[in-house]
Amino acid sequence: MKTIRLTMAQALVRHLAALRVGDANGERLFAGVWAIFGHGNVAGIGEALYAHRDELPTYRAHNEQAMAHAAIAFAKATMRRRMMACTTSIGPGATNLVTAAATAHVNRLPVLFLPGDVFASRAPDPVLQQVEDFADGTVSANDCFKPVSRYFDRIAHPEQLLTALPRAIHVLTDAALCGPVTLALPQDVQTMAFDWPEAFFAPAPIRRAPMPPAEEDVAAAAEAIRRARRPMIVAGGGALYALATDTLRTFVETHGVPVAETQAGKGALPWDHAMQVGAIGVTGSPAANALAKDADVVIALGTRLQDFTTGSHSLFGQARLVAVNVNPFDALKWRALAVRGDARLALAALSRALAGWRAADAWQRDAASHGQRWRDEVARITGERAPELPYDGEVIGAVQRQLRSTHDDIVVCAAGTLPGELHKLWRTAVPGGYHVEYGYSCMGYEIAGGIGVKMAHPGREVVVMVGDGSYLMLNSEIATSVMLGRKLIVVVLDNRGYGCINRLQQAVGGEPFNNLFADCAQAGPGAPDIDYAAHAKSLGALAEHVRTIPELEAALARARAADRTYVVAIDTDPARSTEAGGWWWEVAVPAVSGRAEVRAARERYEADRKKQTP
Repeated sequence: MKTIRLTMAQALVRHLAALRVGDANGERLFAGVWAIFGHGNVAGIGEALYAHRDELPTYRAHNEQAMAHAAIAFAKATMRRRMMACTTSIGPGATNLVTAAATAHVNRLPVLFLPGDVFASRAPDPVLQQVEDFADGTVSANDCFKPVSRYFDRIAHPEQLLTALPRAIHVLTDAALCGPVTLALPQDVQTMAFDWPEAFFAPAPIRRAPMPPAEEDVAAAAEAIRRARRPMIVAGGGALYALATDTLRTFVETHGVPVAETQAGKGALPWDHAMQVGAIGVTGSPAANALAKDADVVIALGTRLQDFTTGSHSLFGQARLVAVNVNPFDALKWRALAVRGDARLALAALSRALAGWRAADAWQRDAASHGQRWRDEVARITGERAPELPYDGEVIGAVQRQLRSTHDDIVVCAAGTLPGELHKLWRTAVPGGYHVEYGYSCMGYEIAGGIGVKMAHPGREVVVMVGDGSYLMLNSEIATSVMLGRKLIVVVLDNRGYGCINRLQQAVGGEPFNNLFADCAQAGPGAPDIDYAAHAKSLGALAEHVRTIPELEAALARARAADRTYVVAIDTDPARSTEAGGWWWEVAVPAVSGRAEVRAARERYEADRKKQTP
């Protein structure tokens, strides 16, 4: 057996650089590595990355969490077909990745984390930045990754990589297991040499074989659907990742079944399709939620059925649930009739089993009517041009009017009021045109995520919509976007605080407190008047502040024509939101309070809980 003598870090990087998708001439599985170097990774993996910088590019960011968000967004934008890795030092650099690891874990998105670790030899113990556990000498800061990794390993000897790395790649590329992987790399082990088999650096290309559903599962699901008169589909992210959108459209048109969409599934069916009834659940459209409440069968297609989708299990509990999902954990939720398998193959199999069957004519007419009325309402809401302080829905309308393309432009968002408004109001005609991280609702994802999307689709306009709260949490990657030449259009909606939670606080009987700047503890000069345009300019972007919707549209035209990242800030109303649609969401209210508003909210809460399906 021929061998090559390399350090563990060199072998790791060389293997990653050799991985291809499809066949030996296919794209590289890893599009690059994000790195912020420190004493735990600069000498080992840093030197290895330099040697392979042409085939495996290394990108520098300004914050470890942000670079991981960029990697996660890249994987999502490529429908999980390609991915990126992230490497950090052993202490705060590593733990800065943990929030992003949770984001990837919740959203079932692949990213490879390569944090440095303490010395395996323990000779200099405790090393700088080492987290010491007084009861367990094997613990380091990287143990924080264990609950938020699909697979975790610590490479204590170089040869362990021969088994650990193939396992890691399997998890990253398997549709059911897909999620973040952490390989903790002790800094001395990174530099140790080993005689590696040559074959390790000629790995087999990654070929994804979609999982076909079991015939008996398809038959049982088809029988339940055939008995239905009022079925509907709730399309989730799995429909997109399985590339099932064409199959979904054929199924819908063949069998007359309306489709509602989760945040991750938005774009599975074009926004103007006759059987498209819009967003489902807490941030859903009145069309989708009305149909969901009357449906007798709900086909959950590639969705993990989180509480925003189910209305905390109050929305479609009366229906028989058929769950089509490649992940058994998700397929078995809520006593569903499970069809475990790839969404595209499962839909096609179900359609064959349902040959000749269609939903009731009246149900199809109701769905088409509800859907069209909602599309007309969306046009009205987003067509408004507020004479004074606009709200998010009107800003969304201006952005969509100016950009004009439901096929090429990609909107990116994550947290606050905007995801709910976008879920209802944004119109997209193609899979991937809507990129909203709402599984973990991670503030700070937006701008960094926009970079990852732009890296995946460099020829498309990427529009990041972000509230001032998220902007203040993590804005440094504006400078990264300029440095890398990854142009973004960033629209900052400034409502001077956390407007979404401020409204929720009042809805559960609370007094406005500690959310908007005006309601926070202050001293001296009081709340700052932040100039977001000036701040963005200081990071290298072009930027301006506007006050009205017409001014916003004009600024967006300039942004579209610009040659680099362009930030447009606009003041918005923190109190207003789109009234149409929505559904109950369980937020526990105190059972004891001295405030009458809280006691009244508790009474409503107890009444609403009775609507939940046990």
